[in-house]
Amino acid sequence: MDNLKLEKDVFGTTAAGETVDRYTLRNSRGITARIITYGATVTELFSPDRQGRPADIVLGFDELASYEAHNAYFGCMVGRVAFRIRGGQFLLDGKNHQLAVDGENVHLHGGPRGFNRMVWRAEPISNAAGPAVKFSHRSPDGDQGYPGTLEASVVYSLTEENELRIECTATTDRPTLVNLTHHGYFNLSGAGRGDILSHELQLDADRYIPASAPDVPTGEIAPVRGTPFDFTRSMAIGARIEETGGDPRGYDVCFLRNSPEGAMARVAAAFDPASGRTMEVSTTEPALVFYTANYLDGTPRGKGGAIYRRHAALCLDTGRPPDAIRYPNFPSIVLRPGETYRHVCSYRFSAG
Repeated sequence: MDNLKLEKDVFGTTAAGETVDRYTLRNSRGITARIITYGATVTELFSPDRQGRPADIVLGFDELASYEAHNAYFGCMVGRVAFRIRGGQFLLDGKNHQLAVDGENVHLHGGPRGFNRMVWRAEPISNAAGPAVKFSHRSPDGDQGYPGTLEASVVYSLTEENELRIECTATTDRPTLVNLTHHGYFNLSGAGRGDILSHELQLDADRYIPASAPDVPTGEIAPVRGTPFDFTRSMAIGARIEETGGDPRGYDVCFLRNSPEGAMARVAAAFDPASGRTMEVSTTEPALVFYTANYLDGTPRGKGGAIYRRHAALCLDTGRPPDAIRYPNFPSIVLRPGETYRHVCSYRFSAG
């Protein structure tokens, strides 16, 4: 490995005694990403502002014990299926399956022992685009209620174009469900430096998926025009947040991209007027879930003792819609033997 661009050290040891390694990726333009094997989690991401001053722009913790103790899903890989499945139930090939559910009777982000709580295998790999690490995890048949053994991998690359590129693949030995996503909490002013309500957001999405409590789709696909979910033109996130309804107020909504799925295309751009930082999100996936950290309440303390309150970050998670197995008009999340699930997304940073 190129020690100038990729380093490895030990981040900590889990309560079960497993060693968790940390990989540091750097490029020549001032971007640094740190990723741990617990949950394949991005713990730090430094990016320069318009004056060239770097700041860590992702929420997280300083120590492994906090990642183990809390369910904020900061910076992790979520799976087997991200987002929510109502009742944790689904029908596949005529057979009913019951997944692990939470107190609201939904299966959330892969269940209580989802991919975010696993220690992944990791190895540096050769990548012409920049330093890269491949994380791998085997999810056995019956894990959290899912059928089939799933072999999943995710490659994090840091390019000279200031992209953190994330490439996911998975195969299975039985028909199952897959919808992986990277659940990064971004604050382009710097993690712990206030809220993101003044950040400006533009989405290449004319349609969204309405949801009912507790944040599961109704099955409808609706136009964004005339709603507080219309970000087809760049707008401050806080401008209409009080119109979103729900308690607490905030965005937790799935959008469908305008361009055809499969090809890599830009789906979102966030801009922070204070620092000058811009983050552009591109993906091969058909959907994007925009979330404004509505449930952060100041506990637990984050990195450096930072207090993360409501709206302290924004998430732009690429993938397929919540509860997609229930609605044939939604993009499919079914994976069968002989098929390979592929999902690529990238977060590109600039300042000016």
